[in-house]
Amino acid sequence: MDKRVNKENYYLDIADAVLGRSTCLRRKYGAIIVKNDEILSTGYNGAPRGRVNCNELGYCNREQLKIPSGQRYELCRSVHAEANAIISSARRDMIGGTLYLVGRDAKTNELLHDTTSCAMCRRMIINSGIERVVARIGEHDLVVTDVQEWIDQDESIQPKAENCEFC
Repeated sequence: MDKRVNKENYYLDIADAVLGRSTCLRRKYGAIIVKNDEILSTGYNGAPRGRVNCNELGYCNREQLKIPSGQRYELCRSVHAEANAIISSARRDMIGGTLYLVGRDAKTNELLHDTTSCAMCRRMIINSGIERVVARIGEHDLVVTDVQEWIDQDESIQPKAENCEFC
């Protein structure tokens, strides 16, 4: 008898299918937002509507500039998967929901073991009212984050420097 997949992996499998629409040449991400066992929206990373995608251009700005992963997102053409999923749903519907996120290397299609939301997406997730983020970090591994942790551990606050006239 086949073992039935649990809900977390069921939704992560759907997010994994969504990333198949990604147009990024570096990393492909898929996200879905679920509340009360109902999928509210999906999103994948790609250029804004009407703009040319990187896969159509044949190059990635950030790769050409040798920018390390996780840095200088303003130079990227893509809207992130989480942002696209949030844009496609009303806040009143997302409050208390869960965002499921999967990432793969665009060249090898291997699962990313460091899948997490960037600082800007974390801010959008916080404002959307989503309560949990579930990210696949391996074939059988996932990490569940309570969004309240991102609120409590605000990475954007820098400690005030002593003797600083501008601080």
